[in-house]
Amino acid sequence: MEVVGTGLRSLTLVRHGESVVNAAPYTGSDEFITGISDSEVPLTERGVAQAVAAGPRLAGFEPDFDLVLCSPYLRTRETARLALSAVAAPPPRYDERLRDRETGILFGLTTFGIERRLPEEHRQLQRVGRFYHRPAGGESWPDVALRLRAVLRELHGHVLIFAHDITIVLTRYIFGELDIADLQAQTGAEVGNASITRWERDNSEMLSILYNDTSHLS
Repeated sequence: MEVVGTGLRSLTLVRHGESVVNAAPYTGSDEFITGISDSEVPLTERGVAQAVAAGPRLAGFEPDFDLVLCSPYLRTRETARLALSAVAAPPPRYDERLRDRETGILFGLTTFGIERRLPEEHRQLQRVGRFYHRPAGGESWPDVALRLRAVLRELHGHVLIFAHDITIVLTRYIFGELDIADLQAQTGAEVGNASITRWERDNSEMLSILYNDTSHLS
């Protein structure tokens, strides 16, 4: 089965700008954020500026993107709206398969909070590793990869996607650039806010052109 549609010419992925969760200070407490759902986490002022800065950079890649897809979460919708003001592209289509990983009962908890409040979940995470762990009410990384594979097989032309760090990392995994050991070894988000990652087709292969590029934010 094809990893991506045979008509895909290029794929450009943008991580959302800095969100209030990304900017939340670590205080040593159980929680890093309360009173908000993951889908409604907004951008910070810095995240807004990052999204605006990404627009002209994206415009330099394609004279006219054929398709724009976006996670339905607020932080990605805001990033797309701001960046696309500088890009020749159709309006974004929101696709729930591009949403961030659902962490279930772990959402909002720090590592210390998980260990203290949910010791069995913490033990299970230690046993199976972060790639395969599926928290109660949430998803494992393979769960996210399955829905992402379905999206990739449908793509054609020059495609622009606004999504999350896990989307970008798992696309690299699906394309064979990373293996499970690489993913298990990650200790945090290695993909920068408002960074750009891009592949272009060369005959039958999608070749990596940029990964986690933030030069437009300098």
